[in-house]
Amino acid sequence: MARYRIEQDRAAVVIELADVGGKQEELLEAFGECRAGRCSCPTNEYEKLGALDVEAGGEQITLRLRAKPGTAFDSSELVACLEHTVGKVDRER
Repeated sequence: MARYRIEQDRAAVVIELADVGGKQEELLEAFGECRAGRCSCPTNEYEKLGALDVEAGGEQITLRLRAKPGTAFDSSELVACLEHTVGKVDRER
């Protein structure tokens, strides 16, 4: 299972996923759905999403989330989203 780390600064939330193995393509597709507003996460955090930048390479994916003006992400809700997305990809394999 992929490991992840969440860091937040004033401008954005950065999520680093490591050890994604052969699941990188599926995870990138799932995060693309979130970017397009078709997120299947069990939270409403995607409604706060103003921009999502994705970088992938090797065994790692880095997400940079910027909230819409006047909103802020809830880290515990982001954890729920990550657990849901990574778990969903694991179950589909």
